[in-house]
Amino acid sequence: MQRILRTQPLLLLRRIAWLYVLLMLCRVVFYCYNAALIGPLAWNELGTLLRGALLFDTASICYADGAFVLLSLLPLHLREKQWYRNLLFGYYVAVNALLVVVVNLSDAVYFHYTQKRFTADEIFFADNDNSLLLVGKFLVENWWLALLDAGFVWLLAKGYGRRIRPETVLHGWRYYAVSVVIFGIGAALCIAGMRGGITRQTRPITLSNATLYTPESNKANLLLSNPFCILRTMSSGGKIHYVKYFADDELPQYFTPTHQPAEHPAVDLSGRNVMIFIMESMSAEHSALLHPELYPAKGGGPAGFTQFLDSLMRTGVVCRKMYANGTRSIQAMPSVLGSIPSFRTPFVLMPQSLGESRQLPAILRDMGYTTAFFCGSERGSMGFGAYARSAGIDRLVSREDYEARHGTDDFDGFWGIWDEKFLQFTGEELAEMPEPFFATLFTLTSHHPFVVPEEYADSLPDGYTPIHKGVAYDDMAFRRFFERFGNEPWFRRTLFVFVADHVSSEKYAPATKTYPGNRHIIGFFHTPDGAWQGEIEGVVQQLDIMPTLLGLLGNKEPYFAFGRDLLNEPDRPAWSVSHDGMFRAVTNDGAIQFDDTPNDTLPADTLERSLRALVQQYYLHIEQKRYLPE
Repeated sequence: MQRILRTQPLLLLRRIAWLYVLLMLCRVVFYCYNAALIGPLAWNELGTLLRGALLFDTASICYADGAFVLLSLLPLHLREKQWYRNLLFGYYVAVNALLVVVVNLSDAVYFHYTQKRFTADEIFFADNDNSLLLVGKFLVENWWLALLDAGFVWLLAKGYGRRIRPETVLHGWRYYAVSVVIFGIGAALCIAGMRGGITRQTRPITLSNATLYTPESNKANLLLSNPFCILRTMSSGGKIHYVKYFADDELPQYFTPTHQPAEHPAVDLSGRNVMIFIMESMSAEHSALLHPELYPAKGGGPAGFTQFLDSLMRTGVVCRKMYANGTRSIQAMPSVLGSIPSFRTPFVLMPQSLGESRQLPAILRDMGYTTAFFCGSERGSMGFGAYARSAGIDRLVSREDYEARHGTDDFDGFWGIWDEKFLQFTGEELAEMPEPFFATLFTLTSHHPFVVPEEYADSLPDGYTPIHKGVAYDDMAFRRFFERFGNEPWFRRTLFVFVADHVSSEKYAPATKTYPGNRHIIGFFHTPDGAWQGEIEGVVQQLDIMPTLLGLLGNKEPYFAFGRDLLNEPDRPAWSVSHDGMFRAVTNDGAIQFDDTPNDTLPADTLERSLRALVQQYYLHIEQKRYLPE
């Protein structure tokens, strides 16, 4: 037994487990130092917080010690040499002393002043001339942390167990066979740890995933750990660099994200429930109503692939020129729910996204709304739930909740629960929610690999691209949702918003393949009782949904948004802004663009000046990590 305990894999597990202990000790210090900022921890939330902490600690360990794990499990007798063991010991102590101990303990002081964890931004901190003076000042003021650093590093080296000599219990081909298998398992576990999961739905976790375990941003920062925070934010490019075209005092005259509520709103739907459907890949070209030229009646083909959605548009408020602000699902969420765009980097993947904000769900929650987010994928997948929590949504409903009630037979094999089934489940849940409620649902089926339930494979039209059958399936799913719940009292009191996340990767119309057609999506509002009908003329963007809803629902407070209230702010630009190598805006009169170079001349055109001011305001608030009205 003693010989088995001394084998390298079990020694490795001991050493990795010791890192979890040290990370948790660093977190205790972090909390004690910043308890006034973070707030008290309730007993009933400790279990959830611990699960989140272990997730990020696993990612940190895999980032810092992935190479150590693989070197320790290298399927060669080389690893038994004394010099090689010395090399591993040096790696373990040096790397973890810096990234696990020193950086995490320094985080305690850094967070106290900045309310954010140490990330890739701070790698450029040495650009400041007074960096060494500041570090020295902090060391003097927090001398006890330096002693803790030294003590934790000693524990790190002591816990390594260097004096325990690993022994080989296998020889010959068995040694290599078993070692290769263990090496492969170790590599797979490291990758899974870095990503935060092993399923195909798992998007590599980012800092915003901490809000899955707590909606409070300061407690979310408590869950995070380094080196995860540093390495995961490397792609953000360190400091925020942007061109300042306008002085701070003149910037608001060209564009301001601060909105004042309308004194006399054009349409009053106060007290209504709100249900936003964010529809996967629902390009405008799928609709015969929006693109009748693609589906001539005498052509013999289907009358578009969204016949039911077209019928809702005819009796609702249609936005014929609705455009997406991005090309990825993760960009759509903050655009729709927070009126915050994504330019070079998706907003929710930036560490600054954890800054203070009051987005649509949070504002409505304070107005008495119950809030929920529905998605048929696994809880936490694709970053949707994490963002929803950070935006102020209290309840997340996912695949696990569906399967707890309806079993596991309705998983599509790729992304989550089939949309038809999950929509029916969502209606059941909405019927039980206290009113008024604000809910959002993200559909899944109209996505690669473009499969539909086998029972509908022959009855749905094939269409002209691989996605059309899935689009027709989702259209049918919405029809059945409306048929089942259409007469329910809560349903009649609900304002429905339908908007695509982005244009489909599968494009049919030539115009959809180039800008701005490659941003043209389905978007409309619908009230079952016909209380609001008509058409929004001109360009509309996803960013406009939040301001418009706040105007409709009787919001009385100033708010922060990059879009416009479609009914009550006629003086704001009617455009859709985005970035795809350069900053663009499609307007009622065409398109404008610029590449944001430092030597770029400021144009005379007022609209283009407003676009540059919007970009400057965006990065100014990213830099400040603050998304609140002035």
